[in-house]
Amino acid sequence: MVAADFKGNQYSHIATARQTEDLASSATVQAVLPAIGSILISLIFLLSGFSKFTAPAMTIGYIESVGLPFPTLAYGAALAVEVIGGVALVLGYQTRLVSAGLAVFSVATAVSFHNDLADLNQFIHFFKNIAMAGGLLHVIAFGGALASEAALLCQVPLQA
Repeated sequence: MVAADFKGNQYSHIATARQTEDLASSATVQAVLPAIGSILISLIFLLSGFSKFTAPAMTIGYIESVGLPFPTLAYGAALAVEVIGGVALVLGYQTRLVSAGLAVFSVATAVSFHNDLADLNQFIHFFKNIAMAGGLLHVIAFGGALASEAALLCQVPLQA
């Protein structure tokens, strides 16, 4: 029975589910959604990097306040990881490797800076970072960008 046979009766939800499944399995959607996901994940890193860039003294002070060594060096490293990693993720350059680095960075940041789980704000930031790492694990597992270097090198054509 085709989806159109279900329209207007008690089984219309089956037609909708089948149409949604067909949409999700199309090659174009399979190619585009990971790219959109990578861009959305990269936004937090790019915005955080921009924030650090515009307030270096405040950021270095915050790094000092948690007792990390070499706060100025840590500031530069964090800024580089967030900006370069965010841009690389958007461009699809070394997507899996970059995602692995950003996932480790996210967990390290959660543990180092957001470890006071009795404070609701820190609790939320801790698990936001853990969730970001989870999203990045998906990128590692399934790829994440339409313009990834693998697709460009292999000349993989997009199918409709």
